[in-house]
Amino acid sequence: MATRAARTATSEDTWSGEELAEVRTRLQHEIEELGADIARAEADLAQGDASEGAGDDPADAGAKTYEREREIALTLNARDLLAQNERAIARVDAGTYGECESCHKPIGKERLRAFPRATLCVACKTREERR
Repeated sequence: MATRAARTATSEDTWSGEELAEVRTRLQHEIEELGADIARAEADLAQGDASEGAGDDPADAGAKTYEREREIALTLNARDLLAQNERAIARVDAGTYGECESCHKPIGKERLRAFPRATLCVACKTREERR
């Protein structure tokens, strides 16, 4: 499963089949955990009763609203991470994992070990963040 980037990269940037299998397994495990977290959070949010908190003072109502909005934000973040993991697995399957989506150079193993969902090399990510 050599990528175009891996063919022109140093051996440090080239991913072996075994390494890609480990990455895929790690990403799949994270997908399963995130899916369970999302399902649990959505169930908790769905259980919230509209009459719950009736008669609360404004401070209690505000705290409950804040907590609910926080749970929604965390669930949305988990959904985003889930999509990123699925996209990374698709890149592993397509043979393009480790290739920067912008410049098509190798992302680098150390960056991908730290953040396996990375789609950009450090230079391209830095450039993107400056915009």
